[in-house]
Amino acid sequence: MNQSKKGLNNWLLVLAVITLAVAPLIFVRGAEFGGADGQAEEAIDEVHPGYKPWFKPLFEPPSGEVESLLFSSQAALGAGVIGYAIGLYKGRSQQQRNKE
Repeated sequence: MNQSKKGLNNWLLVLAVITLAVAPLIFVRGAEFGGADGQAEEAIDEVHPGYKPWFKPLFEPPSGEVESLLFSSQAALGAGVIGYAIGLYKGRSQQQRNKE
């Protein structure tokens, strides 16, 4: 497989991942994508109703869906970096074995 075809395949995979991440936000209107943060807030309100947080976040996403998208994008980016590092070190060790 030539280099340009590999590059095209990689970009198509990236586009597919982004589409899969964004599609639920577009097609599932009115759905609630809640997470552990919301459940934790409810539990704190039940245990200690007058609780005041110590500080406010620097950036507050406009909705829970956007917050979920940012969180999942962060997780995907982290997984990509870890996968890249594992592949890089595996390739280097394979090259080292081939030289010997």
